[in-house]
Amino acid sequence: MKLTRPMLAVAAALVLAGCGSGGAEDAVPDTATGSLEQLAAEAKCRPDMQTDADTIRQALCGKGKGKYVLATFSTDRGQREWINTAKDYGGYYLVGRKWVAVGHEDVLTTLRTTLGGDIEVGLNHATHSGDDATHSGH
Repeated sequence: MKLTRPMLAVAAALVLAGCGSGGAEDAVPDTATGSLEQLAAEAKCRPDMQTDADTIRQALCGKGKGKYVLATFSTDRGQREWINTAKDYGGYYLVGRKWVAVGHEDVLTTLRTTLGGDIEVGLNHATHSGDDATHSGH
């Protein structure tokens, strides 16, 4: 998993070129749970599978500016370790139990109205935005 984590973080950073602007908050549903395929179906995503390992499964969803990475983890600890490492690269993370979506802030804000979860902000974005490195988006 140590090789997968940096590769996924770099891929996520490439998807996240630049900061998005915040929009109006929509109602947030209960956080979704399930397999990568179940989460993707809820988000109306046809997942393009990139990694299918025992500890992490990762797929690309969406196109163009609406593109995001959806990943599921076998353990809560593995997920938190991955997020903590990935946040060093900056970016925005929509976090649920054993899953994370990585993409532009506006894409994740919209996705949050379907999957629920909390938006966390990577370190590079937090430093210039003046916000805390973690926020629930409420």
